[in-house]
Formats: sequence, structure tokens, C-alpha cells
Amino acid sequence: MTTEIPPEITIADKVKTRIGTLTFEDGFPTEETARKIYDQLDFQRAVESVMMTTPAASLTGFRNGIRKYGPDNQTAIIWPRMDSKVQLLTPNTTVIYLFLWLNLKEGAMVMEAPANVLGLIDDFWFRYVTDFGLAGPDKGKGGKYVILPPGYKGDVPDGYHVTQSQTYGNWLLIRGFLQNGDAAPGLQSIKDHFKLYPLGKTASASKVKYHDISMKFLNTIHASDVSYFDEINKVVQEEPSESQSPEILGMLASIGIEKGKPFNPDARMQKILKEAADVGSAAARVVLYRNRDAEAKVYPGSGWEHPWIGGSHTFTRNGARLIDARTRFHMYATGITPAMVTPKVGSGTQYIAGMRDSKGRRLDGAKTYKVHLPPNVPANQFWAFTLYNVQTRSMLQTDQRFPEITSAEGKVQKNADGSYDVYFGPKAPKGKESNWVQTVPGMGWHMLFRLYGPEQAWFDKTWRPSEIELVK
Repeated sequence: MTTEIPPEITIADKVKTRIGTLTFEDGFPTEETARKIYDQLDFQRAVESVMMTTPAASLTGFRNGIRKYGPDNQTAIIWPRMDSKVQLLTPNTTVIYLFLWLNLKEGAMVMEAPANVLGLIDDFWFRYVTDFGLAGPDKGKGGKYVILPPGYKGDVPDGYHVTQSQTYGNWLLIRGFLQNGDAAPGLQSIKDHFKLYPLGKTASASKVKYHDISMKFLNTIHASDVSYFDEINKVVQEEPSESQSPEILGMLASIGIEKGKPFNPDARMQKILKEAADVGSAAARVVLYRNRDAEAKVYPGSGWEHPWIGGSHTFTRNGARLIDARTRFHMYATGITPAMVTPKVGSGTQYIAGMRDSKGRRLDGAKTYKVHLPPNVPANQFWAFTLYNVQTRSMLQTDQRFPEITSAEGKVQKNADGSYDVYFGPKAPKGKESNWVQTVPGMGWHMLFRLYGPEQAWFDKTWRPSEIELVK
């Protein structure tokens, strides 16, 4: 009964690999080989767990920050104009911000949205739930929404915009607008009209309190060390298993994070998780700052990049998940909504990231750089540059309260031909103080260039900013 054995289905007695030589006795792994393989499996699954769950970790950071000021469903932290005291991924200083943690554990909630805002809700795995305001079904006129919890079976009365979340925990964001540089009218409108209360109650049951934390320190960014896995464990324990794919939950279970069970890694696993957290964090930074996807480039050979790669708010293409693109975005920024990936000429916002100078080098806080904006900047509202710290991805902390320069303030000097030259460095070039944003020696930085109300010349690339040029 002996037949010829195809060589491709067997394994050699000695196999040299990146984790050492693996030994088999007529195909049967030795005990030492099994140990090496299990260490490798646990390590690689832990690293991939970091890459796959960065969105949820990001929202644990947000929730931790919001809860410092009060309970869920009642605590709204606000900035009439964002400043650099906060540790928060890539905000800007030209809108009113409000964050609230929406908890559906006790049942469906009614939200009354104010008029003339941009609002969204994302679930605890950082997936889109709904827009409200200008990009939502109320079209900026304000309206009543019902947000249903997972598995909701009850009735919903008429007269509401209805949406359902896959998770109990949800992040709620409102962006309001300055009026002639003044935040007070928009802020008051939000306070007067934003309500949140259980379905079946009235607006009088809303208990939302507003906490202005301008110029106060607050951290909303997730951990990059081994405590990252504790943050993810909280999400797994709190949310229904149906809210996440079996593959991701299975990967987490293989490293000890499993719903209904304590996460208590032994000494061997603690060592593996510590290294995996470091490698996972490093990998997320690599795909952010040295991305190899050609689609990241705004222009060929350019240092300008698209923060959002793939053109899908679900980070999918042809049925496949764009894992690196998703990890990159959530390492860099916040807020998932289709409105961010379906731009319209003349409305909304377009933005690109300045990661490197014209020679491909990282941006040095001790040096001075210039960006030239040709005449007729294609923004029917205004444009802005905002600077961020490479380490924190939060706004760069300098002597300036707002590390941003914007045409909305009407202070930026134009050149004779209608173009602009904008400078970035530790000291302002003489006579260019109004066209300058400060940097700090010894502190790496990058920036976002935003167009509010982008016009056709932006989309067809007949207009483009210069590269970030080192000033010698």
C-alpha cells in the first residue's frame, strides 16, 4: 500500500526561520519547537490585535477624558475654540467642539439636535451610527433623533429620525461655528437646544451639563504601552459579542481577552504583550508617518498626503478591509462619517497632511519652513494650517494659544499677486509675523492644510499648494 509522498506536503527535520531553527521528528514537532511557535503565535496575534482594534482603543481614551467631568449621558465637555492644552487627535481651532459619551445600557435615548451644527455619533468600535445637523437628515434645521441600543425590540413613536447602534457605548460629537469670529452665539444655541433623555420622557428630563475646559489639560488619547490591552478588554467585556466580528473576537480570545472571563495574563504572556504593544504602536506610527500606499500621496513625489485612504468610511474595497488605512486614520484623527469621504464642491471641508518637506525629510522644530499658496485659493469660506506634535498627534504646544493660521481672521498678508507665503519656525521672519506659526526646537511636528468650502480647482488639481520648503 506504499505510495510516493509528494514532497510539498511534508516538513524537513530542521527548518531555519526568523524565530530560530524548528526541529521535527519525522514531522512531529519537538517540545522546544512547540514553545517557539506558541510564543510566536501569541506575539503576532497580539500585534495584529493592536492594529485591528486601534479604533476602539481611541474611543476608550475619549471616554476616559469625558468621564473625568461627570457621568455618561449628562456630561458635555466643550471648547468655544479649541486650544493646545488638550491632548486630542488633530482638532482645529476654528470651530466650537462638544463631546459627550452616550450610554444606551438602560435603553433608547432621544437626542434633540440644535440647528446649524455638524454632529455625528460613532459606536464603541468607532463605526458610523448617524450624522445630525448639516450632514444629517434634519439638514441643519435641528430635529429629534432616537438612538436604539443593540437588540432593541420595542416600538418607536413617529416624528423621530431613528437609528440603531451596535454597541451600548457611543461617542457623540458636535461642531458649531463662529460668527464673525465670535463663538458665543453658536455656543448659546447649542446649550439652548441640545437635549438628551430616555425614550418616553420629555426634554425636561435632559440632565446635560456643560463643562467649558478651555485652557485646561485633558487627555483623550489611548495608551501605547501594555495597558492598551486593558483598554480593549473593557470594550469586549461591556459590549455584546454580536457587535464585533468572530475573527477579531477570536484573535483577542487567543491572547486572553474574552467576554465573561478575567483578563489575567501570566508572566510569560505579560512579557509577550508588553513587546507586542511596543511593536503594534510602532507599526501604527509607521503606517501613519511612512505610509507605503501610493494612494496616500496627494501629488506624485509629494510630502502632502491624504489622511483618509480608500474613499470608504467603512475602510472597505471590493469586499476587503483596508486594515492599514483604518489603523492609520484612527492613529491620526477622529470621527467616522460618510460625509468625510464624499466631498462636494463648494461645501464641507477638504484637508491634506504635511508630513515631510520637499526633500522627503521629517519637519524639524528648530528650522524654518515656507509654504506658498498661489493666487485664488479655492476655498469659498476660508483656509487654515494647523500644527501638531508628532508624538501626541495633538496640537503643537508653543507660546501661541492657537498653533494655527487662517484666512478667516483676515490678518494674513497677501502678496501683490494675491498669493500667500506662510512660515513655520521657532521665530517669525522679520515683517512676516502675521503669516507665521511657531514651532519648538527639539519637537517634531506635522500639519494639516484645510479648505473650507473647497472649489473645483481643488478637486481637479489645477490649483495646488507648494511643497513645504526649508528656508535657508
